[in-house]
Amino acid sequence: MQLRSWAGAFLKQRRQKGLPAEHWLVGASFILVQAGVPASAFPRAPALLQFCQRAGGRMLMWQEKLRWHSFQNSHRPSLNSASLEINRQSSAQLNLLQKCSLLRLTAIMEKYSVPHKQAWTWTVPKFMKRSKVPDYRDKSVFGVPPIINVQRTGQPLPQSIQQAMRYIRSQCLDQVGIFRKSGVKSRIQALRHMNETSPDNVNYKGQSAYDVADLLKQYFRDLPEPIFTSKLTDTFLQIYQFVPKEQQLQAVQAAIILMPDENREVLQTLLYFLSDIASAEENQMTAGNLAVCLAPSLFHLNVSKKESTSPRRGTMGKPDQKDLNENMAATQGLSHMITDCKKLFQVSHDILLQLSSSYMAADAYPHPLSEFVCQGEGKDLHSYFEQNVRNLLKESSEKFKGWLSTPGPLNTELSCKKVGDGHPLRLWKVSTEVEAPPSTVLQRVLRERHLWDEDLLQSRVVEALDKDMEVYHYVTDSMAPHPRRDCVVLRCWRTDLPRGACLLVSISVEHDKLQVEGGVKAVVLTSQYLIEPSGMGRSKVTHICRADLRGRSPEWYNKVFGHLCAMELVRIRDSFPALSPNGPETKI
Repeated sequence: MQLRSWAGAFLKQRRQKGLPAEHWLVGASFILVQAGVPASAFPRAPALLQFCQRAGGRMLMWQEKLRWHSFQNSHRPSLNSASLEINRQSSAQLNLLQKCSLLRLTAIMEKYSVPHKQAWTWTVPKFMKRSKVPDYRDKSVFGVPPIINVQRTGQPLPQSIQQAMRYIRSQCLDQVGIFRKSGVKSRIQALRHMNETSPDNVNYKGQSAYDVADLLKQYFRDLPEPIFTSKLTDTFLQIYQFVPKEQQLQAVQAAIILMPDENREVLQTLLYFLSDIASAEENQMTAGNLAVCLAPSLFHLNVSKKESTSPRRGTMGKPDQKDLNENMAATQGLSHMITDCKKLFQVSHDILLQLSSSYMAADAYPHPLSEFVCQGEGKDLHSYFEQNVRNLLKESSEKFKGWLSTPGPLNTELSCKKVGDGHPLRLWKVSTEVEAPPSTVLQRVLRERHLWDEDLLQSRVVEALDKDMEVYHYVTDSMAPHPRRDCVVLRCWRTDLPRGACLLVSISVEHDKLQVEGGVKAVVLTSQYLIEPSGMGRSKVTHICRADLRGRSPEWYNKVFGHLCAMELVRIRDSFPALSPNGPETKI
């Protein structure tokens, strides 16, 4: 009866949201699986299946094999380890995976709940709670959450902390007892001061491995919340306390998908780093030893959730039993995560089977160049781009009505709007003044990307289609061990607009002469630069962009992508020297 009630609530919610029939099937099968009903016994669960049918779901025959939907270019899922990595999923796919993971995690935790034990108080994490964001302008490294680092630099870990990891990995793997032996407090304080005052000029050469290791522990301990987040830390701890070992991996995989993208990326970087340390036998630090040393810093253990910072104490001054249980779970859990780090950040096959064709339909594919030509209004590329130009100029003349303004960094104007085409990503617009004429700014954006894109690895023109149209390929770096991002865009520009304005429009395409190797294929849904003269040799540059970079959820784009667009425009602006004022001095 309880199972029917839970299923009814789930299916009622699906129906109200108008989700497709596949979701009803996913829900029914997932409820049966988590209830312990084997797949072979599905036909012997008629009550629940009939209940789902009455609820309005179109049920498929259970005996039928799941078949992948037919897509443009006959795309088929490649279920190798690379394609299953979380950081290769589109934003819409990750949105689906998060919903399915929440459903799975809820079922697992409820199945192994122990109501009569006071220690078991698991509840579904609340993701919609709003809270005031503190001001971190006076901090550079320590105490700054990953989301702020992403907004500032595009990466969730400060460069100086990444550099510390690289230093230990390249120079210190043979140091016995690293992360167990303590460093010298005064030297650690000096390193910390150097990180805060000159984060871009930190040099660890010649530093003690134990000092740098302690610095890393301090960094994670000083974060405003555990890297697992305040909402999910207890969930991770309770997985390793109550869930059977054979189901812990799938439970942790589900919890990791529910983490904010920036926290998950930091956790992956850290676990891969610790795995490298554990693999070096000379240092005598196994995964278990590293877990004992690092778990308190990563989980923020032994700190009361109330105002007091002292550990919870039971009778006779002994640590509370709950603290002891959490410490043991954190140590065992971190050891397991270090050992199985390559598996944690992959999407499980059974979740993909549950999502079926909905998962594949949510992928983001650029149009093939040959097919893209036939999609323009006049059946050619020029007419298509001309329409884009007219639409952009019209919006500019109407002062971009209907856009929602939001605070922009470093003297930029930032705004966004929902597009309403079914894609979950918003369209972002940023503008600023640049001290160069429009033609010079256009040249900088078109041909001099290396002067303003610090993450650029390589770029080239793949094919020139006309004097003002080309296929352009560029590759940008990501924080290790995350894959680089490949972009292949068709771009067209105009320099004959009224008042000397210039314009550049880009969109992702599939090019048959170019194959992505090793990285992930980011999809630029649209990118537009409108460069207008503003007098005195200056320009007002407006950049409108919407892109799926892979591995990030729609929530990440809402919080971060606009800031990244703004910081990109700031780097373009700052790549020009400041102009000196012309004309005679004004006397007042």
